[in-house]
Amino acid sequence: MEQTIIDILNSPAVSVAIASFVIYLLNRLYAKKPAWKKYEGTVIGAIKFAEKTIPDNAENKSIKRLDAALKYALTIIEDREQRITTAQEKIDIAEGIQIVHDRLES
Repeated sequence: MEQTIIDILNSPAVSVAIASFVIYLLNRLYAKKPAWKKYEGTVIGAIKFAEKTIPDNAENKSIKRLDAALKYALTIIEDREQRITTAQEKIDIAEGIQIVHDRLES
């Protein structure tokens, strides 16, 4: 009985099934991108807009620039997609702005 189970598990069909399942899981993991990734170009434009709009000597410059960039990005995205973004999308885009800004700075 034990040997039969081992033979079945070592069969080519089971090996293919296991490999297919692992590939399926890896594809699902790889395909899951942050929501802001598809708006990366808009995010970059929003960052540049905020840097030009908010002067370097402004009080709370970072917060004001993040706010300006977020408002700009949301306006562009909502106009393009003809819908209002969800609260979670707004959080994701704000996070994306910070990530992209850090990447642009370095």
